[in-house]
Amino acid sequence: MSTLSPTRRVYIETYGCQMNVADSEVVGGILSTHGYALTGDIADADIVLVNTCAIRENAEQRIYGRLGLFSTYKRRNPGMLVGVLGCMAERLRSNLLEDELVDLVVGPDEYRKLPDLVERAFAGERGVAVRLSRVENYDDLTPLRTDGVCAWVSVMRGCDKFCSFCVVPFTRGRERSRSLESIVGEVRDLAVKGFREITLLGQNVNSFRDGSHDFAELMRKVASVDRSMRIRFTTSHPQDMSQRLIEAIAEEVNICKYVHLPVQSGSDRILGLMNRTYTVDHYRRLLHRIRKAIPGVALSTDVISGFPSESGADHRMTVDLIRELRFDFAYTFKYSPREGTKAWEMEDSVPEEEKGRRVWEITELQHAIALEQNRELIGTTVRVLVEGPSRKSPHEYTGRSDTNKTVVFPHTDEQPGELADVRIDRANSATLFGVRAGDAIGAASQSLRETAA
Repeated sequence: MSTLSPTRRVYIETYGCQMNVADSEVVGGILSTHGYALTGDIADADIVLVNTCAIRENAEQRIYGRLGLFSTYKRRNPGMLVGVLGCMAERLRSNLLEDELVDLVVGPDEYRKLPDLVERAFAGERGVAVRLSRVENYDDLTPLRTDGVCAWVSVMRGCDKFCSFCVVPFTRGRERSRSLESIVGEVRDLAVKGFREITLLGQNVNSFRDGSHDFAELMRKVASVDRSMRIRFTTSHPQDMSQRLIEAIAEEVNICKYVHLPVQSGSDRILGLMNRTYTVDHYRRLLHRIRKAIPGVALSTDVISGFPSESGADHRMTVDLIRELRFDFAYTFKYSPREGTKAWEMEDSVPEEEKGRRVWEITELQHAIALEQNRELIGTTVRVLVEGPSRKSPHEYTGRSDTNKTVVFPHTDEQPGELADVRIDRANSATLFGVRAGDAIGAASQSLRETAA
């Protein structure tokens, strides 16, 4: 295989889930070993790659908009190549090529072919590689990472659940897991490089299986690599959330006490149409088990509003379930028909305006719940992993608590990757605000001295 010129630069833009972020790092690793240098400046790029998401229609429309923008750069630099990667590449390869929007279309299981496809494209041959694989998991490749605090580690690819609304089994293929040994080795390398938080990724991460090793064992092995490094995971399916995994989260001190567990609907009828394979009562009992085993655990969920035939009564069941279970976070989406799924064959019967109203109602309820829960933390001290400066002020730092709550506090002498104890003095529904615990004690003592004087 020939080596590409080191003067050529690649710009990668990523959309969608954390799996896409991890995939972009894999792509960066592959291209860097073939002589490319990554750039954060699109105007400086010889190749522009956009890693896409096909979960919802608006995500695809956004990509088409970006491709239109890329064409303006290409007119200024006719030698520039534009490529589409990921789920949208697999799903819409014919449209993308026929419309002559791109030079390369590469699916999520074909990234090893990128160097050869790029080389051919520079010679004038448009390339496409979108075949799904039952074995590809990029187990032997080293992702190219630039962030020294948090890292995403893909432990498996694909999904076997076939929820009726979801294109993942068709765009990413069936489930296949990496070896436990290779994952632990990658985490060990990340610890040596100074990363302080690792998130294990999979479309249905708790169905990981390497021979007799299940996900609970993997979590314990990864947690034991470096007890000063936080461990997270996403995303889970309620059907596969085992008691062994719950116990591992409870017992391992550096596994974060936060679980994201999509419920999708509070109606058993809708769950059946979604092919979610559990009932509301199963989900409710599972959350009770998690909360009993892990005191103080934070829980989040996903909800789809306006699924085909969802009635007002079905919607109210979802609202009532959220009010009952009181999640720390809830991510609510309007149902978006995806061609090729079982739900595509159902009538999209809920008007868009009504979908929006239902999303608004759930979102408002969840904001109120989150605000109440966050205000309960005022006066407490939480340990925060410092991630960097706040987006709103260079004088403040931001980070996350063990329970995945965003915390903002004044910048003193901390560095990204360090742990800071922050005393919370105010909160909104999304963020906690406070000061370093020592600073808070000092300020309180000074106030008492002034009062006494």
